[in-house]
Amino acid sequence: MNGAPRVVALALLALTLGHVFSNAVRTLPAVAADVLTRDLAITAETLAAITGAFPAAFALAMVPVGVALDRYGVRPVSLTLLTLGGCGAVLAAVAPSAGTMLLAQIVLGAGCSGMLMAPITHAAQTLGQREFGLWSGLIQAMGNSGMLLSASPLAFLVEALGWRAGYCACVGLAGLAFAAVFVTLRAAPPRPAPERTLLGDTRAVLRLAVAPHLRGLFAIAFVSVGAVLGLRGLWGGPWLMEVKGMARIPAGHVLLAGTVALVLGPALAGWVASRFGRLPLLLAGGHVLAALCILGLLAAGHLQGPVWLDAALLFLFGLAISFQVLCFALLRPRVAPEEVGRALSAQNIHFFGGAAVLQALSGVAALAGGIGAALLTFALALLLGSALFWRWR
Repeated sequence: MNGAPRVVALALLALTLGHVFSNAVRTLPAVAADVLTRDLAITAETLAAITGAFPAAFALAMVPVGVALDRYGVRPVSLTLLTLGGCGAVLAAVAPSAGTMLLAQIVLGAGCSGMLMAPITHAAQTLGQREFGLWSGLIQAMGNSGMLLSASPLAFLVEALGWRAGYCACVGLAGLAFAAVFVTLRAAPPRPAPERTLLGDTRAVLRLAVAPHLRGLFAIAFVSVGAVLGLRGLWGGPWLMEVKGMARIPAGHVLLAGTVALVLGPALAGWVASRFGRLPLLLAGGHVLAALCILGLLAAGHLQGPVWLDAALLFLFGLAISFQVLCFALLRPRVAPEEVGRALSAQNIHFFGGAAVLQALSGVAALAGGIGAALLTFALALLLGSALFWRWR
């Protein structure tokens, strides 16, 4: 580490709390879709469109967030975004209508846009290459623990007190993350070169987003997060409750299996990559396996297979899709050190822009063929993204 190890580690852990909040708040609808649609007087397809505003706003915010991280530093950007995210959670908790919930998802998406970027950027600026690879996996794993909260714990909370209480809990989590970052992170903002301008930095993010040497990596990024949000964040709960006939809390337990894998998976991916190398093969193979797990869920539903099989497939999906963390390791050596923040922003444009597109497509598919058709959308997208990545790697 270039700084004091303990200080850097504490700061990274504090910043990762923001990623925990982001994962919790964006996957809450999976265990509350039925009561959300009832209370807001909307259909499941409309809810998919509303929650799709989260990744859309997330992707649009990537350009200014990436520029701000490079120009102004991690601390002020993360504190600003945590404040915005907390306001979005408050707005969601009190939303009286679909329109207000749509606005809340937009605010949440913008506020959460830097929750992964901030610790990853801080790690890239303060750690060596080997330590960065380790910490990028740890950050992803710890951040994904937010989805543990939105499985069984929030299922209990929603069952007892309603979905608004779930968003209130997320407000508290955002406040905790703000306090932790405020206390632990004292890093000075980077000094941009005199010739760099705000407009130039913005153009740099957009240039990187369409750079030919990164297009294969961005092709798989485009489908990767979308599959996680589609299965774990929206359609997984309705699949288990409506198709498999499970009650909310047992469905939350099954979703918990996949979420545990999403927490363990990034660390596993980092270990496998460090031991065996072949990062492109591991990245593509993980996404193909994740697609096969979704297809297995559909087959199990058609054949009315046992619940343990759904849990096992969700667990395997979580482990396989977690190899998406290798996108960061593959991106860093392809850009100059001073471009890391902007390059990560460009990648996140694809991560969450793709999620917005796929979520919208899944809503259309659900309208035409039900929840199974919505899930099929993500399986096919994963296969296509993996093929394009391999072709352009």
